[in-house]
Amino acid sequence: MGKIIAMANQKGGVGKTTTSINLAAGLAYLKKKVLLVDLDPQSNTTQGIGARNNIKKSTYDLLLKNADVKDCILHLDIPPMDLIGATIDLAGSDLEMANYQNGREQLLKKQLDKIKADYDFIIIDCPPSLGMLNTNALTAADSVIIPVQCEYYALEGLTQLLSTIRLVQKMYNPHLYIEGVVLTMYDARTKLSIEVQQEVRKYFKERVYKSYIPRNVRLSEAPSYGKSIFEHDIKSDGARAYAALAKEVINKNN
Repeated sequence: MGKIIAMANQKGGVGKTTTSINLAAGLAYLKKKVLLVDLDPQSNTTQGIGARNNIKKSTYDLLLKNADVKDCILHLDIPPMDLIGATIDLAGSDLEMANYQNGREQLLKKQLDKIKADYDFIIIDCPPSLGMLNTNALTAADSVIIPVQCEYYALEGLTQLLSTIRLVQKMYNPHLYIEGVVLTMYDARTKLSIEVQQEVRKYFKERVYKSYIPRNVRLSEAPSYGKSIFEHDIKSDGARAYAALAKEVINKNN
């Protein structure tokens, strides 16, 4: 049975999409069967993996048109994993879901449960908000990975996310837990990065991954080429960091 992990932080610009793409790719290159689900209306994950023009049925169709989940899956050769991509149609989904009387929080769970056994890991890239899409992701997920950037106000807003997680645990998904916290945009030369790392580790303790993601130009460039960091520059610090994170995630789940 696979593991469903939601990549969540309602704050934008924390490296959530970068981590979704590169963790999924890292797991796939380590011979794990991986499905990446883009639940963000901006569809940055779909674009960043180079699949924007190949999407026939999207997460919108999956959630609100009751499309067959297998018809929504795109098989990628590079990286060797599967994708359910997003389109701009998803932007109005919160309003559409508001019309549902029952079960709107379970829409994604019902679909992913059909294919969960086919994968080792299903990674959901959540939107930078706390609406119905995020609730669907957290209801479907077994666990949450929270990317936290090493900058001022890093922990700001996390209280709100943790409250949402607790609410979902209470109402829809009692087994949901925090898989881990990954530090992003880390710069060992700055006092700020070191201080933020210490603060986050003090707050989340052993749930913070040992691997952290450095500030890296090659990482920033990769999405514009529609590639994961492993295709763009396998020798970069960013590739090494995500390879280490993928190994850590696998070891935690063995």
